Amino acid sequence: MEVQPALSFSDEDKVGILQLYDDALMVTLNIGGYDMNRVLVDQGSNVEIMYPDLFKGMKLKPKDLACYNSPLIGFDGKIVFPKGQIILPVQARLEVAEVNFIVVDAYSPYTAIVARSWLHTMGAVSSTLHLKVEYPLGDLVEKLIGSQSMARQCLVATIRHQTGSESSAFAERDL
Repeated sequence: MEVQPALSFSDEDKVGILQLYDDALMVTLNIGGYDMNRVLVDQGSNVEIMYPDLFKGMKLKPKDLACYNSPLIGFDGKIVFPKGQIILPVQARLEVAEVNFIVVDAYSPYTAIVARSWLHTMGAVSSTLHLKVEYPLGDLVEKLIGSQSMARQCLVATIRHQTGSESSAFAERDL
């Protein structure tokens, strides 16, 4: 029986985080060979999502997508019809997991969302209080440190988009 290292968070893990806050857990991950900022870790979500900026930036084409017919409910409560799905490697430091992304053509300040299935595949635990993700790597515990400033920039972008002061090129794009 293999003993896994304990995954835990302490007050020391909050050092460097501006208090009081309620920021999203935003990390940088390597997705399909590209280092991607603005990746939201959402332990409350059931599916991994890829947004147009990442899809276009990776030079993916509609022919790269497999069919996905189930509609999704967006953060704003609107129904979103996915363009398809694609499996890509997601690397967190030395650990790589294959992730099935659902591609949507909708506005988001995020490039992607990784959800419970990614966390489970990695054997990871996330903490929004500590803005960190921990996962075992052999006998060690690796940590991904979230970016509070990136989370706040995404919040501002979302507010601007909702108030209409930021033009949305997403509506004009064709996946």
